[in-house]
Amino acid sequence: MYSQVVKLNKDRLEPVNVSMSIQKLMNKEVVRVVKDTAVKEFDEPTFVRIKGIDFQDGTIEVKVLSRLLKDAPDFARGFIGIAFRINDNNTKYESIYVRPTNSRSEDQVRRNHSIQYYAYPDYKFDRLRKEAPERYESYADMGLNEWIKIRIEVKGQQAKLFVNGQEHPSLIVNDLKHGANTSGAIGLWVDVGTEGFFTDLKVRNE
Repeated sequence: MYSQVVKLNKDRLEPVNVSMSIQKLMNKEVVRVVKDTAVKEFDEPTFVRIKGIDFQDGTIEVKVLSRLLKDAPDFARGFIGIAFRINDNNTKYESIYVRPTNSRSEDQVRRNHSIQYYAYPDYKFDRLRKEAPERYESYADMGLNEWIKIRIEVKGQQAKLFVNGQEHPSLIVNDLKHGANTSGAIGLWVDVGTEGFFTDLKVRNE
């Protein structure tokens, strides 16, 4: 087992279907990520891939902040999260992300959709919501334009998401779709309408 604080400098970052820059935000050095407009589908490989990490089991911690772009569509929710176990050509991976605008909605159904798991390419949110409603989505309190600390614990075919230092997970996935023995890179993921910021990335491999 070993743990590392991942320095998010440009030589370790590979944009995949996104634009990326290193900026200062709230006195922190951050990675700004925006999805390429050419990618029209949802739950696609739209992330900054971290070079030099092969992750199978362990813990990923990061602070994220999302804002809506000025031209964000009405259905934008501030989508931001982590992709993990990404294969070499970015065609297969697992992901957990959050929708901060849903969390404080007056609509309880939307609140229940604050957190999302999906597996690319075959198990995107719409398929999972149709075939197994409520199993891969959950609620946690969070908001736009504020730092959200997310921690993902992965072991075998299980992943748990913890939000803002909570003792207990907000989402548990017991059947990661690519199986227990896959490994790969980690990505800083965003979707349509989101201006996403990432900082304080820590990875522990087991």
